[in-house]
Amino acid sequence: MTWLSRHLPTCLGRIHVRIAGHENHPAMMFWPSLLMDGTMWSSVAAHFESRYRVVLVDSPGHGESDPLVRKFAFDECARCIAELLDGLEIAKTIFVGNSWGAMIGGTFAARHPKRVVASVLMNGTASEAGLRQKLEYFALTRIVRAMGGVRGPLMRSVTRAFLGPTSLREKPEAVRTIRETVARAHVTSSILAVESVVSARPDQHALLATIRSPVYVVAGEEDPTFSLAETQRMAAAIPGAEFHVMPRTGHLAGLERPTEVAALIDGFLARVLP
Repeated sequence: MTWLSRHLPTCLGRIHVRIAGHENHPAMMFWPSLLMDGTMWSSVAAHFESRYRVVLVDSPGHGESDPLVRKFAFDECARCIAELLDGLEIAKTIFVGNSWGAMIGGTFAARHPKRVVASVLMNGTASEAGLRQKLEYFALTRIVRAMGGVRGPLMRSVTRAFLGPTSLREKPEAVRTIRETVARAHVTSSILAVESVVSARPDQHALLATIRSPVYVVAGEEDPTFSLAETQRMAAAIPGAEFHVMPRTGHLAGLERPTEVAALIDGFLARVLP
C-alpha cells in the first residue's frame, strides 16, 4: 500500500495525514485512540484502498502531527476534521473513529452534518468521565510527567487499558504495536490530550440526539476502558444508530481484529448507502 504523506494546517496545529486510493473515489477518514497514531488503522484501510480515498489521521499532538500546546474542546476536534477535509478538497466523508475518534466522530456528525456520509464509532462513550476515572488519569499523567514518558510497569498498565484478556493472550503483534507507539508518544502532548479527552470530556448524549446521518456504534466485549452498557447508551442516544458487540475484543478493535472490522464496515455501508 502506497501512502501519500501531507501536513495540513488546522485550529489544533499542523496535522499529519496519510492518504491512499484514487482522489475521485469516495472518502473514508480514520481517527485513532488516545496514545495511538493513524497507523493503528493501516490494516483496515488496506481493505478499502481500491474503492475509497482513505485518509489516516495522526490526531493532534500524536504521531507526526504538531505537538499540542494547550488543551482543546471536542468542538475544536470536529472543526479540525472539517479543516482537514477542506485541505484535501473533500466535500464529505465516511468517518471511522476509535475511542477519542468515536467521541469526536459523533461531535463532527452533529456539528457538521453536511460533511459526513456515515459514521462508524468504535469503543467510545458519550458520557462525562466519572470521578474514579478522572482521579486515575490524573495520577497517571503525574507519573508520566515525572518519568518523562510511559515506562516499565506503567507500560503494562496502559497495554491492559487497551486490550482485553483474549488479545493479551492471542495478539502479540497488537501488544507490540501498542508498546512501540506509546513509547514514541510526545509526553506533554499526551498529557494535554488525556486532560482534554478524559478529565474535561463533556456529556454528549443530547448533542448526539441531533445526528441525522447513519451511524454504526461498535463495542468490544472485553473493552477494559468503556463498559458495554456505556457504549450501548451512546448508541441509544443517536436516532436510528445500529449497535454491535465484537466478541473477544478489547478497546482497539481496528488494531486487534482488522479483518472483522473491515467486514463490519462493509456490511454497514451496504445497508445504509444507496
